[in-house]
Amino acid sequence: MTNPSGHALPANSTAESHDGDFGFTLMDLRKLMELRASEGVTHINVHCGGVQNICSRLKTSPVEGLSGNPADLEKRRLKFGQNLIPPKKPKTFLELVWEALQDVTLIILEIAAIISLVLSFYRPPGGSNELCGQVASSPEDENEAEAGWIEGAAILFSVIIVVLVTAFNDWSKEKQFRGLQNRIEQEQKFSIIRNGQLIQLPVAEIVVGDIAQIKYGDLLPADGILIQGNDLKIDESSLTGESDHVKKSLERDPMLLSGTHVMEGSGRMVVTAVGINSQTGIIFTLLGASEDDEEEKKKKGKKQGVPENRNKAKTQDGVALEIQPLNSQEGIDNEEKEKKLSKVPRKEKSVLQGKLTRLAVQIGKAGLIMSAITVVILILYFVIDNFVIQGRTWLPECTPVYIQYFVKFFIIGVTVLVVAVPEGLPLAVTISLAYSVKKMMKDNNLVRHLDACETMGNATAICSDKTGTLTMNRMTVVQAYIGGTHYHQIPSPDVLPPRVLDLIVNGISINSAYTSKILPPEKEGGLPRQVGNKTECALLGFVTDLKHDYQAVRSEVPEEKLYKVYTFNSVRKSMSTVIRKPGGGFCMFSKGASEIILRKCNRILDRKGEALPFKNKDRDDMVRTVIEPMACEGLRTICIAYRDFDDAEPSWDNENEILTELTCIAVVGIEDPVRPEVPDAIAKCKRAGITVRMVTGDNINTARAIATKCGILTPGDDFLCLEGKEFNRLIRNEKGEVEQEKLDKIWPKLRVLARSSPTDKHTLVKGIIDSTVGEQRQVVAVTGDGTNDGPALKKADVGFAMGIAGTDVAKEASDIILTDDNFTSIVKAVMWGRNVYDSISKFLQFQLTVNVVAVIVAFTGACITQDSPLKAVQMLWVNLIMDTFASLALATEPPTESLLKRRPYGRNKPLISRTMMKNILGHAVYQLAVIFFLVFAGERFFDIDSGRKAPLHSPPSQHYTIVFNTFVLMQLFNEINSRKIHGEKNVFSGIYRNLIFCSVVLGTFICQVLIVEFGGKPFSCAKLTLSQWLWCLFIGIGELLWGQVISAIPTQSLKFLKEAGHGTAKEEITKDAEGLDEIDHAEMELRRGQILWFRGLNRIQTQIKVVKAFHSSLHESIQKPKNQNSIHNFMTHPEFAIDEESPRTPLLEEQEDEDLEVSKTGTRGLPLDDEITPRANQNTNVVDCNQVQIVTSHSDSPLQNLETSV
Repeated sequence: MTNPSGHALPANSTAESHDGDFGFTLMDLRKLMELRASEGVTHINVHCGGVQNICSRLKTSPVEGLSGNPADLEKRRLKFGQNLIPPKKPKTFLELVWEALQDVTLIILEIAAIISLVLSFYRPPGGSNELCGQVASSPEDENEAEAGWIEGAAILFSVIIVVLVTAFNDWSKEKQFRGLQNRIEQEQKFSIIRNGQLIQLPVAEIVVGDIAQIKYGDLLPADGILIQGNDLKIDESSLTGESDHVKKSLERDPMLLSGTHVMEGSGRMVVTAVGINSQTGIIFTLLGASEDDEEEKKKKGKKQGVPENRNKAKTQDGVALEIQPLNSQEGIDNEEKEKKLSKVPRKEKSVLQGKLTRLAVQIGKAGLIMSAITVVILILYFVIDNFVIQGRTWLPECTPVYIQYFVKFFIIGVTVLVVAVPEGLPLAVTISLAYSVKKMMKDNNLVRHLDACETMGNATAICSDKTGTLTMNRMTVVQAYIGGTHYHQIPSPDVLPPRVLDLIVNGISINSAYTSKILPPEKEGGLPRQVGNKTECALLGFVTDLKHDYQAVRSEVPEEKLYKVYTFNSVRKSMSTVIRKPGGGFCMFSKGASEIILRKCNRILDRKGEALPFKNKDRDDMVRTVIEPMACEGLRTICIAYRDFDDAEPSWDNENEILTELTCIAVVGIEDPVRPEVPDAIAKCKRAGITVRMVTGDNINTARAIATKCGILTPGDDFLCLEGKEFNRLIRNEKGEVEQEKLDKIWPKLRVLARSSPTDKHTLVKGIIDSTVGEQRQVVAVTGDGTNDGPALKKADVGFAMGIAGTDVAKEASDIILTDDNFTSIVKAVMWGRNVYDSISKFLQFQLTVNVVAVIVAFTGACITQDSPLKAVQMLWVNLIMDTFASLALATEPPTESLLKRRPYGRNKPLISRTMMKNILGHAVYQLAVIFFLVFAGERFFDIDSGRKAPLHSPPSQHYTIVFNTFVLMQLFNEINSRKIHGEKNVFSGIYRNLIFCSVVLGTFICQVLIVEFGGKPFSCAKLTLSQWLWCLFIGIGELLWGQVISAIPTQSLKFLKEAGHGTAKEEITKDAEGLDEIDHAEMELRRGQILWFRGLNRIQTQIKVVKAFHSSLHESIQKPKNQNSIHNFMTHPEFAIDEESPRTPLLEEQEDEDLEVSKTGTRGLPLDDEITPRANQNTNVVDCNQVQIVTSHSDSPLQNLETSV
């Protein structure tokens, strides 16, 4: 693994100065990166003259990197491309307008309005015939009759306004998501060496020839060739579908590909392909090229479209890759499957979306029935009145007049429907979520999946890491045990024997990642900056405190001279580095968790620096007298040890043999202080009914001490603190399987899980989520920073990744990224989540009051007076106030601390509580009483002409204008009432903090004045006098007083009130659905950027040559949706993410078995090596891809596409 450092190239300045071209063309490098394993090694050594020669031909130094000269970087970008994949074009404003026009109710209204317009211009002979019933006949009314077209035109105009508002909302939403996307991409940085300095460079700025430093947890941003590596293992399942981690080394397989994850080890690579020329980019380009042809193929319905497609893709991109053609049988199967899956009952993700969809459907049905009844009654009333009671006959010349009446009735019916259907709901949800996401960024929460924001409001449990989240992640060594003495302060170097001091300094400096450093403070008088692994930084600080320079030791032993490195991982819980000794033989330094390393020690250094035997009894004494006291003070204990190999070279791969018979040098206690704001945040969580559990890899005593300091554990409480081993013993049966019943006895009391592995964390999270203890299903949030936290982050309802300490893999698996790694930000996320829920409830309370009143008024008015008191255009204006403006006003209320004083709502809690139902019905009673009084007695009260039973085309009356005006003003004041949903008295509290609310209410009022005074015929309004205006205002303000009366009535006394908008009840969750997430009726929320794990032990993998598998994955990817926007985001697509519970997650409940048949035959089309039985096929990745990808392609709403691309 060592590289002779003698091959170091001349400095870049000279390499770049001879201005010849690079030694490779773009195609050379592309062809090179298509090779795998031994083929690659042979090609590099035979054709390219080795990795060092590749570096020199790319004019870069493997040690110093590029010089960073802008002209040189620009030249590289021009020749080899940028590290960007061009994003999919956003929808244009016109496309969004077209989408908004697809709304069924709007289409019905448009048709009705157009018929109304056409008829109004048609003047039939004898149209003014007395026999045709009441048509305006007085001379001054003739002009009015001429203006009959106005109503139709006004409806069309209103429809256009509604469409434009909707399209603009969608457009701004899309723009926001693009901004969020860019922000996520800009945050993605990578360690690059330039001019000998290690810098963090945005992924898009990486060029061919850059030297990248790679480490555990990285997501590779470009293709490259390994220059030097330590124990490097890569997860390439995103490209090949192979679940096994691939070992990378110069001798065996030095090819590193973009979009793959570093699962272990570290190293350096030279970048050879970026952007659309990297392996990921090539797939991406093929995907884009083939999508247009796919669409054409669908239109023509030809099976042979696929092979043509392949050739096109090939010629367009010049990619020398064969894609295996689909045979026609599979084409047919896929079509069948597409048909089937389009009927799939979709998976429900968001609690709120599910409840809202059910509610909207119920309201919509009720509205449809009401509008149909309205139309039928109006038509019957008219027919019976005219042809039965008045005994008229249907004259041919009267037909157009009658049709005009019928169209008017139809328009009234449609208007009732428009007002009844709460199409503002999705808008309110979107505005509320988008607003929250934007504001949450300021609170250090970068939301990657919209629904996570709302789910967080329902969270009942948080499983948090300790280091960095609850603590400051600023580690310092404060105690040490060296040579039989326990030092409570750091000892002076003079006290220690020179040999021991030398071993400590070398053991720490060499046996830590060379990326971990301590840099001088940014500000004078500040603390030194810790870069890299914080525990290693603490140990390096310890070396500095012992008056030694770790950098000098590292210069003496550069990374190339390290003979073998066993990097830290969650299984080993230790790190060891082997170096060659100058006099022959080897020396290995080890460090790790004290209990683990001490178990492998058989000697210990005494105060003179001589090795003494170290028996089990000595170890137990040391644990009792040194390690436990340190741990009880909340210190993390690390043991440093070494071993000499003076004989023949051992077999380094036999790890168990190597990591034994160590000699203990020292044990140090590292302090990581609790963040000062954490205890208060945890107290808030407890008040809010959220249980915080600490899951840490640390010693149980350390964990208990920190948990007590944080307030997770309080003295005298009946809680459990367990270690990972004990936890597994308690929850598993004899076969080693987790039993839910056993787990249910543990988790309610568990508060601290120490010495836990990532698997334990996943088991705990899954156990809590699947548990049926208690009436509510638990909603669990999890924090994680390591690569192995991926499964737990994915399984949780909301996964939080650390923005600073988190690995790329953890971030990809998460829903929200904490940009400051701080626990208090999680509490803010809870507050925002609850605020979203409350905002939607406020909007619902307001909207449903308007719905109930408007529908009843239109219905009864139509039945009794043969005309709706509220005209179609007026209804549309009310709809606009109600939907768009109210959702804007009520959905943007900022959160308050009071949100954290109640318990979580839970999944089954109805959206409309009994208090809200009391408010809705109470206000509806007031409004209906007022409006019916005005409709039937208003003309006498105001001493004006009656507007009832006005003939067709008659001018607008003051009477009905007062009705309309009063109705709107009552809604405006009720909007203020709707700010509170828990029966609070003060509806004005904090109103000034919400400028949007104030401006919406004022703006609506001004518009209303203009409509009434200048709206005239289009709005069916007549001007009102000042006294009439004051009466309208007085009645409107009465809403506020009536609200106080309603809030004074105790909800408990009103037993008849029902709740509405329930979540899915437990019985409804079928066994099949339990293993899945939840079902989202509103939008299939395929979670993007997921980490690509193969976790099921029961998956039999068909072993295929890597190249073939890679090609077949290319072939599958042709059909995948293309809404990813960066290389980083591309490979992490859920097609490959596999659920570990079952060999195959059924997406269909009824058609499960047929589907499996289709899946099998679908796979058989691929002639893969060594494949014998369809049964083996069933377990390959291809099946899962096919099942998931078709569902993906169906979700085509703008919200879905955007959300997924985030």
